[in-house]
Amino acid sequence: MAKELTAATFDAAIRENSVVLVDFWAPWCGPCRMIGPFIEQIAEAYADKALVCKVNVDECQDVAAKFGVSSIPTVLLFRDGELVDRAVGARPKKAFEQMLDQQLKG
Repeated sequence: MAKELTAATFDAAIRENSVVLVDFWAPWCGPCRMIGPFIEQIAEAYADKALVCKVNVDECQDVAAKFGVSSIPTVLLFRDGELVDRAVGARPKKAFEQMLDQQLKG
């Protein structure tokens, strides 16, 4: 299951895990609900390799603003605390897996 992050837990999660995929979403967002099951499946499949998280932009507007998230869904990928990739809009599950796989190889 994807870990729900808050403004208080976001920075620590990014710093303490080598590869972190973060889905910025909102409950009222149709495309967010569409990719939600993909994110959950990826969280389970990659549980031993990467941390997969969700950030509700309605509850964490400051975190979303910090990373320039103006459209949702936006999926950010961090490696060793640094932003390394970004996907805006609904994408197929494979696109998110490829983002992760590329960082896990390097």
